[in-house]
Amino acid sequence: MTPPRLSARIDSFRYPDGTVALSGIHLDVARGEFCAILGSNGSGKTTLLRLLDGIARDFSGTVLLDGDDIRRLSPRQIYSKVGLVFQNPDDQLFAHSVYEDVAFGPRNMELGEAEVARRVAAALEAVEMTELATKDIHNLSYGQKKRVCIAGLLAMGHEILLLDEPTAGLDPMGEYRMMELLTRLNRESGVTIVMATHSVDLVPVFLNRLHILSRGVLVRSGTPEEVFNAGEDLASVKLRLPYIAELIHRLKTGDNLPFKRLPLTVGEARREILEAFAQRDAG
Repeated sequence: MTPPRLSARIDSFRYPDGTVALSGIHLDVARGEFCAILGSNGSGKTTLLRLLDGIARDFSGTVLLDGDDIRRLSPRQIYSKVGLVFQNPDDQLFAHSVYEDVAFGPRNMELGEAEVARRVAAALEAVEMTELATKDIHNLSYGQKKRVCIAGLLAMGHEILLLDEPTAGLDPMGEYRMMELLTRLNRESGVTIVMATHSVDLVPVFLNRLHILSRGVLVRSGTPEEVFNAGEDLASVKLRLPYIAELIHRLKTGDNLPFKRLPLTVGEARREILEAFAQRDAG
C-alpha cells in the first residue's frame, strides 16, 4: 500500500492563551487525492492547514510529509513539495506584476533565469493566466488574484496544495471556475489538494473525500455520500446538507416519495426523481 503524502496525528495544539484549537486529529492524505476539510467558522480549519504546511510547529503529536517529520525538515525541504494558499490573496501577493510575483519563488530557489521563465510560463498556463503575465497585480479581479497565488506555488514545483477557502469572495461562476481549475490540476497534473471550506454545495460535485472538523476535532471522514447521508451529524456541527440533498430528503420524509438513496448532484437527483415517480405510478 502506498504511504500517504501527508499524515497527521495531532494530540493537541493550543493557542498562546491556552485555548485548545485542535485535538485528537487523525488525518491521512493520499498521493493524488483531492479532499476537503469541511467545517463552520472557528472550527479550526485554517489552523490545521498551518500545521500541515509546517508553519505552526508547537503541537503535541506528529505531522509527516512523505514519511518525514515535518518539524525536522527545513523550510526549503517543505516548500519544495507543499504550499499554502491563503484565504485572502492580498495577504500573499506583493510584486508589481503577475510575472514578477510568480517568478519570486523560483528565483528565491536560486534557479537560472531561463528555468524561472519556463516555470512561470508553465504555471500561468496551468491556471489560465498566460495573457495577463504583464498585468499589474492591483488591476486583477479577486478570482484572478487567487489564480496567481496558485501559480506561484506551482512554479516552485509544489506537488501538494493546501487551500484555505479558495472559493471565498467569488461569485457563483467564479466559484465554479476555481473548482474546475483545481480539479484539472488534480486529475491532469497529479497535484494533491487539500482545501478548507464551509461550502457544502461544491464538495459533492468535485471532491472524492471529505473530513468534517468541529471545535478542533475531526468528527467524521469518508466519501461525500457517506458523510452527507449522516444528516444528524452535520446539524450537530452547524453544517447543512447540500441544497439538492435537502430537497430530496424532504420529499422522501415529508411526501413519502420512494427514494432509494440521497443524491448529492443535480444529475443524480434527476435520475432518482424520475425513478421514484415511475415506481409510484406503477404501484
